[in-house]
Amino acid sequence: MTLYDEIQKLKAFNCEDRCVLSVYLNTNPADLNAQNGAWKIHLKNGLKRIEEYITASQNEKELKTYQSLRKKVEREINDHRDDLNKGVVIFASPQDDLWFVHYVQVPVKTSFHWESVPVLDELRYMYKAYPYAGIVLPSFKGVRILDTSMGIINEEVFEEFDSGLDVWNEQKGVHSASHTAGGSTGSFNAGSHVGGNSGSAADDFNWRMKENLERFYKDMAGKIEKMKKERHWDEVHVVGETEQAKAFAKGLPKKPASCIYKNLANANPSQIIHEVFEK
Repeated sequence: MTLYDEIQKLKAFNCEDRCVLSVYLNTNPADLNAQNGAWKIHLKNGLKRIEEYITASQNEKELKTYQSLRKKVEREINDHRDDLNKGVVIFASPQDDLWFVHYVQVPVKTSFHWESVPVLDELRYMYKAYPYAGIVLPSFKGVRILDTSMGIINEEVFEEFDSGLDVWNEQKGVHSASHTAGGSTGSFNAGSHVGGNSGSAADDFNWRMKENLERFYKDMAGKIEKMKKERHWDEVHVVGETEQAKAFAKGLPKKPASCIYKNLANANPSQIIHEVFEK
């Protein structure tokens, strides 16, 4: 189930009495309010206050339900305390075994709620700041695609570029050109071949490579548009070396939400999300 589908399920979820625990916890190590394990205190105090409130209502059934969920939430977060990112979002209820947990790479404002429905206000804010989006990173090696929502990586896909020129390259003996084409950076230098009556084998190879790469990008742009519809992306962002990013963006049916000229083909997802949404 995708995050989009999970959120639709949350929107439709409700119970007759209070039975849903909603937890938003800031665990960002760069935030003074969460540093040095301060988030542990916020977690303990927030959950304790809800329990005190339920205890005062003298509803034993509700109290037992809450205490069971509280233990489950505390166990979940403590078990992952060494792998925390910037925040944790949890929705839990014994009804229909609701258990929604995501460790996110985006800022979260700490809050705790015990209601008959999931409290989605903070989630809506996160969605507005970090919408469902596809991040596309074109390079000479291929196209890396990140399916993201609210700073969460739902899936990562890589489509490799096959130039189809290996046999031609061996026949021509263009060793230097082969090395250039195999890298993830650099640019084509076919200007001397275009418009001239003669050119080196390397020039010819580079020109053919550029044509094939642009054809590959055009084909991938069509796939990106299909993914956008299927995965409910609100935006598409293109990130890459200037030449590759511009070439790919040109093939998209609609102008991307942003085009960032930086080589992040091998960067970790959190760095890419930071460059796209937080700069």
